[in-house]
This record gives sequence, C-alpha cells and structure tokens, in this order.
Amino acid sequence: MPRTITPEIVYEDSDIIVCRKPAGVPTQSAHIGTPDMVSILKTYLVSIPGEKSQDGQSSMPVPAGKHASSSARREPYLAVIHRLDQPVEGLLVFAKNPAAAKNLNRQLTSSGFGKYYRAVVCGVPEPSEGTLEDYLVKDGRSNTSRVCTKDTPGAKLSRLHYKVIGTSGETEPVTSRVEIRLDTGRHHQIRVQMAHLGYPLVGDRKYGEAFCKNKNPGKSRTELLRLCAFRLEFKHPGDGRKMIFELPEDTGSCIERSDISPQRSGCRIS
Repeated sequence: MPRTITPEIVYEDSDIIVCRKPAGVPTQSAHIGTPDMVSILKTYLVSIPGEKSQDGQSSMPVPAGKHASSSARREPYLAVIHRLDQPVEGLLVFAKNPAAAKNLNRQLTSSGFGKYYRAVVCGVPEPSEGTLEDYLVKDGRSNTSRVCTKDTPGAKLSRLHYKVIGTSGETEPVTSRVEIRLDTGRHHQIRVQMAHLGYPLVGDRKYGEAFCKNKNPGKSRTELLRLCAFRLEFKHPGDGRKMIFELPEDTGSCIERSDISPQRSGCRIS
C-alpha cells in the first residue's frame, strides 16, 4: 500500500489552499496510483469536517464503524492553477471553488501573478542580471522543449528575468545561486532558457547533463535538480488582498549548506 503523504499547508481558507510541493512529487499525474499533489490535497480536504465537495455538498469523513454512503465519499473541489515540474519543489496555490479558480486563472494570464524561483546553475552567468526572451516549442514525444525561431509551428514567446545572488568556487565546477522571476509559464522554461544561455541548472539531466558531467564526472546522476519555487504573489480571489508567500532563504533544494534545520514557510497579507 502506498505511504500516506501529509501535505505541508502554508495557508488555507474557504477559497484557496497554498502548499509546499516536495521534489519528486508531480503536481498532477495521469497515472493511476501515482501520488500527486492533487490527490494528496484531496485526501487532506476529505479529512476536514464540513469541507465542501465538487457539487457543493459536505465531504465530511464517515466515523469509524459506519457504512460509507456515496454522498459521504464525494470528491472535494480542487482546481490546479499552475504547475511545477516533478523534480521541482516549492509553493503552489490551488482553488477550492470555481469562482476562485476563475479569478486566479485571470490573474495568471494577465501578469498579475508573481512566480519567483531560486536556482543553482553551472558557471557564473554574464551579465550577472538580465532578461531572457526566447521562443520555445514543446516536443510531446520526448517531453522536452527547445529554443526555436519565431515562425516555428507551435512556438511560444518565453520571458524571464534572472539575477545572480552568489557564487561558490569551493568545488568544481563553479556554481552560482540565481533568483528568477517568470513572466511567462512555458514547459520547462527556466531549465531550457538558462541552458540555452550557457548556464544549465545543476542536477538537470534533461538539459544540462553533458555540461555538468564534463565538469564533475559521476555526480550528475545523483544530483537533485537545484530549482525551488520560493515565492508566490497574487491577489486573494475573494477580497482582493495582496498575498505574498515565501519560503525561508535557507531552505529548499538550493541550500548550499546541509546542516540547516528546516523552517516553516512565511506568509504576508496586505
């Protein structure tokens, strides 16, 4: 029997739920029996007395020893607003009702939704701060994306801003810690654009293995992808409050030290 995964809930109310996705867990999987954040959170929501299902009725769990009726097993409503690649950890927000989902999706497509990442890349990017604009096209057969020309069928404009916040020359290869703000949300966007720039993410076996393997033979197969979605900004879909969620700087897959104790995620509401 698969182990039960307890979600790390950062914030929750009647409209939204913000959680921290662990690395290795997909946001949503089409494979039956594969734990993903959607199924993990629905299991969590079902355990809460009075939580509403997709049709607006209670999905309260059945007390021990009682027969579970079909109404007691109704699936709670949970809408995926944005996604993180399976090997990426970090913050995700889900909507708990259709109105909240509609509002958040509108923000996501109208640049009112802020997504920020920390990454560790091979080398020292030059310049140390910049905006990358490329056209990307996805290959569904290989589950990869690549930089292409504007007139390539299926090409989509992709834009991000990066800033180097530190470098490490103690080990080979030299690596840099980078903060990234996504202006668009394309398939594997950060990984593809940083690799195209010449500074692939450490641990990226799809787009940077050859580079990192040449610099540090034998390690690329065991290195985790060093990418973490550490900050989310959006307006609350119910009352319009500005909401900012942020992971502590010394946690996540982009930690340089291994002796730091995990901290709870932070939340600011204005």
